[in-house]
Amino acid sequence: MPEIQSTDAASQLPAILDAVERGETVAITRHGRRIARLVPEPAHRQERATRAVEALRAFGQRHDPVPVDELVSGRREGQRG
Repeated sequence: MPEIQSTDAASQLPAILDAVERGETVAITRHGRRIARLVPEPAHRQERATRAVEALRAFGQRHDPVPVDELVSGRREGQRG
């Protein structure tokens, strides 16, 4: 979770809100201690999750499925070292 000093938060508020809108949680600190968290609204998180699922489904419709044995083989190959 990104952290920002309370003294810097006001000047960086637009960037902080952009990060929260993207789904990040941002902690505000004072003297090195976390004093607050900015979190996305639950409805906004659900909306982002729904869009992500739709994007994955669309991707799957545009591409041929990869057989499971090919995925497992590729995973094992990546573990060799």
